[in-house]
Amino acid sequence: MTNSHHPAANLRQLASIAALLASLLLLSACETTSIGGFTGSVERHAEQMARDGQHSAAAGAYIGLATTASGPEHDRLTLLAAEQWLDAGDVARARQAMASIQKPASGALLAIWNTNTAALSLYRGDPDAALSVLEPMSRQSLSLRDRLRVEALRADAWIQKQDPARAVELMMQRESWLSDSRAIEQNRKRLWAGLLFSNPEVLRESAQSVRNEETRGWLTLGSLATTTGQQGVGWNNGVARWRSTYPGHPALDVIGEISSVDQESLSYPRQVALLLPLTGRSAAAGNAIQNGFLGAYFATASALDDRQSVRIYDVNNEGGASAAYQAAVSDGAEFVVGPLLRESVIELANNILVPVPVLTLNYLPDETLPPPGLYQFALAPEDEAASAAIRALDDGYTRAVALVPSNDWGRRVLQSFATEFEGLGGTLLDYRTYAPDKQDFSVEIETLMGLSGSAQRYQRMRANLGTNLQFDPRRRQDAEFIFLAAAAGPARLLKSQLKFHYSGDLPTYSTSSIHSLDGRSNADLNGIMFADTPWLVDPQPWIRFLPASYAKYWPQERQLGRLHAMGFDAYNLIAALYANRGLESIELDGATGQLFLDQNGRVHRRLAWAQFQRGEVTALPRKEDIGGPIQDLSNEGELIRPDAADDAPWDDETQDL
Repeated sequence: MTNSHHPAANLRQLASIAALLASLLLLSACETTSIGGFTGSVERHAEQMARDGQHSAAAGAYIGLATTASGPEHDRLTLLAAEQWLDAGDVARARQAMASIQKPASGALLAIWNTNTAALSLYRGDPDAALSVLEPMSRQSLSLRDRLRVEALRADAWIQKQDPARAVELMMQRESWLSDSRAIEQNRKRLWAGLLFSNPEVLRESAQSVRNEETRGWLTLGSLATTTGQQGVGWNNGVARWRSTYPGHPALDVIGEISSVDQESLSYPRQVALLLPLTGRSAAAGNAIQNGFLGAYFATASALDDRQSVRIYDVNNEGGASAAYQAAVSDGAEFVVGPLLRESVIELANNILVPVPVLTLNYLPDETLPPPGLYQFALAPEDEAASAAIRALDDGYTRAVALVPSNDWGRRVLQSFATEFEGLGGTLLDYRTYAPDKQDFSVEIETLMGLSGSAQRYQRMRANLGTNLQFDPRRRQDAEFIFLAAAAGPARLLKSQLKFHYSGDLPTYSTSSIHSLDGRSNADLNGIMFADTPWLVDPQPWIRFLPASYAKYWPQERQLGRLHAMGFDAYNLIAALYANRGLESIELDGATGQLFLDQNGRVHRRLAWAQFQRGEVTALPRKEDIGGPIQDLSNEGELIRPDAADDAPWDDETQDL
């Protein structure tokens, strides 16, 4: 095992939103990179690769040429290589290249030095430092190449400073200097990427204050995109209305593929009912889901041509799930969301036909056949266990051992993990169950990891030889990783005891139950990787501002963030399911994961992945972004004993509702 973070995880930490924004924007650079000097065939090829967006390859070509050059020519080629590494998002190589040469005194090389320096500042999330370099340059006489780069970076900086209107104006001015249709297209895509990383409220307020019609069109469309995630009926309806307001707007080049949509995809229920337990023992969960649901509703409703209404029913006050459903239908509901508790979902499925489609917020038992028109959505731990199996296989591991609690939740999770893992070619070598309320798991770990057999062999050898022997227990060597299903409290002890029993070097995969959201340091869980909702560990650009807002307005629901995300997704699923005919394939980029519908009407999730690093949760890149398995970390934190918060993990409130 390595003693450092995986390189891809470090790239991920670049960031803060600001640095991530900079890397995305810089990816779209496309101007030619020729500056003075002779242009040989290799350099012409590098320029072409830069124009084609192959920035890493272009950087390699430039730095290769620099190794055989000297003096100003060496500096020129090195600066061009650094520029291309910046455009590729490879900040470490760019910084190293910049450090290898002296700052030019003047001329064309000074201009590229300055723009590279500004770009590095943007990657650090310091737009003021970038502007301190770029603003004076914008008032100088520059070549077209340098002018284009300066203005693009200025726009990036103003995006980071949450002034999207100024960024739009800069990019519109920049477009006026371009004559090539491809360069114009790239300019618009770059602007659009910046708007997608802007705060929806800032975009909306900016759109209301600007006078220029074209600028307002960009900001209005950006606000719509960041509010809806560019999906669902809110986006489709909103785009249709936006097109009628801004015909011929240049942003149509960016969203042209969805500029015309069929009428069926624009249909949505005009009245929705939400059935939740808002009193009683599950009131906290019900209210958290309600808050998430209404957040999505208010984000979308303004884009609908005919405002939708939502009526909320407390299942406990209505006399049960069936009574609440009947009341909602009598009141004119065209779609029903809920109920939440499993027994309520079973009651609803058993007692009624479904004249109005319903999306329940829990699953029916596997053996229960749902009636037509009943869809099911749950934060199912089985999806997370299956995700762990897929992630481990993607990371190159095919032989597993498992530790799961000795309860129904543990059995369900283990079965899901084993089914997925072995179905995809992996081998579950062995597993052990443990009692979650114990403090000492030595017996379970020793038998699972083969340490008890090692000790027995030592005792036999010692007896046969009649003398003391040097002995270091040896764990089994066939296991490549551990699947650990645990709440945070037991996991803190298990992680420490696995290390004590010579198994701390094995990669460990888990589910969201290990992420307690109790505000405590997770240093004693360092290295463990787990599946969780994107809302909590890796929010998409269009929802990244929401978790903090929910935490601000409902601080008492801090540990119920997954339920906020569930309510948010439940609302966004309505339009897709309402328009669904014959259970066609449905895919939704949701706050709880990548959502998809199976043939039995169940909505499943593909999860985001994170790892505890130095006591903090760090989002992990997707497999296609990392080029190899994520390694465990060796820096262990001080063991923190479980407390009451650990003994009441979130899954007790949601997974078995």
